[in-house]
Amino acid sequence: MTTDNTRRKQHRHQYKQRVLRGIDDELTADFDAAARSVGSDRSNITRQLWEWFAGRSGAELPKRPDSESRP
Repeated sequence: MTTDNTRRKQHRHQYKQRVLRGIDDELTADFDAAARSVGSDRSNITRQLWEWFAGRSGAELPKRPDSESRP
């Protein structure tokens, strides 16, 4: 039988979560679809944007989907 402490550790996220407020569900769905269309996901695209905006060395803007494949 597992202890409460062990159970908590098993369900802990690998990375600290960050919260973005004020983003509606429609924008989230559009963003997810656009990320999938370029073979990526929301976390990866967001991390690339943050690195570029912060001016990290070697950071580049993520690839955007073609206008035909955008939602």
